[in-house]
Amino acid sequence: MTFAEELRKQSEPEWTEAIQHRFVQELYEGKVDRQVMAKYLVMDYRFVDHFISLIGMAIASADKFSSRLRFSHFAGFIAADENTYFVRACEKLGVTEETKAAMPDNEATKGFKDLMKQAADSHNYAAILSVLYVAEALYYDWGRRAPQPLPEDFVYAEWITLHDYPGFRELVEFLGDELNRVGPRDREVATRYFSEAVKLEKRFFDQAYQ
Repeated sequence: MTFAEELRKQSEPEWTEAIQHRFVQELYEGKVDRQVMAKYLVMDYRFVDHFISLIGMAIASADKFSSRLRFSHFAGFIAADENTYFVRACEKLGVTEETKAAMPDNEATKGFKDLMKQAADSHNYAAILSVLYVAEALYYDWGRRAPQPLPEDFVYAEWITLHDYPGFRELVEFLGDELNRVGPRDREVATRYFSEAVKLEKRFFDQAYQ
């Protein structure tokens, strides 16, 4: 069992509860209530600034040039393809800038922002990797399970395909390899950040309906 697999096993049942969540099942069917989807996307988009900062600290903290180069490509993807999806999806759902501004962060959103900032401020590569790995691997785990055909509406279908294509799988494998490489020597820190990130992922889905 790899270190990443060990951490994932220790995170149960929250990991499985997240990838099998009501939100995920309704997403597969294109049946997430549009107000719920809008709220979810607004909250998720608020991570982007913190997430790119966390990737930037991964670039600064990585101990290999090849790793820093891979993280640079990762940051470019978030700033381009995923950012473009958020803009298009919010327009389709009728989410205005005024609506976004008036919507307060929920507890899970605040928690994720805080966790990303703590990981970045720690300058600890294992802590940073743990948060990044959960954020991407957990989404890949439900994305790859999506039944075919996907929903016709791109708001649902594209959110799935953004988390289930060869390049994304390669990214998750890279993050897992890095976590397996450096995590065991900083086991306590990696475990703490990994566990908290998984709990927040589950809570984030829950709060989309609240």
